[in-house]
Amino acid sequence: MKRVEIETKLHESPSELLATFDGLSEEQLRRPLTTSEHDPSNSWSAHDHFAHLALVERDFEKMIRRQLAGHQNPVGLLVSDQGEVRSREEIMALVNARTEAFLLVHHLDSLSEVVALTGDARGATLRLLAELSDAQLEERLEGAPWADGTAGGVLGPNAQHGTVHWNWITEAGQLKVAT
Repeated sequence: MKRVEIETKLHESPSELLATFDGLSEEQLRRPLTTSEHDPSNSWSAHDHFAHLALVERDFEKMIRRQLAGHQNPVGLLVSDQGEVRSREEIMALVNARTEAFLLVHHLDSLSEVVALTGDARGATLRLLAELSDAQLEERLEGAPWADGTAGGVLGPNAQHGTVHWNWITEAGQLKVAT
């Protein structure tokens, strides 16, 4: 993915997403909607889905920074730092546990605090993108299953991640944005 495409998507996606979440009532934001993949006794709200975007975006940024620092396992999902290959079930358990822990910390944050959290994550992504050369955007991240596995391919999907979650939210809760 080329820099201009990534930059454009990363700049355009937050505006629509922010307006969408801002159009929800407090009840719509906080209502349990989807079952947690980590703990089926917990449910995610629209608010939780929104906060989750910050975690994933920060994780992608950290993976690329580890790649730039020469880390042999920058993604750290498919293989442990000790060289042990993980099964898909182990990977998903690891990801889901980490996500659940993050959401428990931010579950009671206000919408404004989550907007700041996601904005900070997007800002870090944009700063990283500005630092990367075109050649670095084309570097493959060992173990990256997203897009084409390059640094650019890992950064680009952040723009669509919110839309994916919004679709899950609306499917689960039949939500309509207040006008």
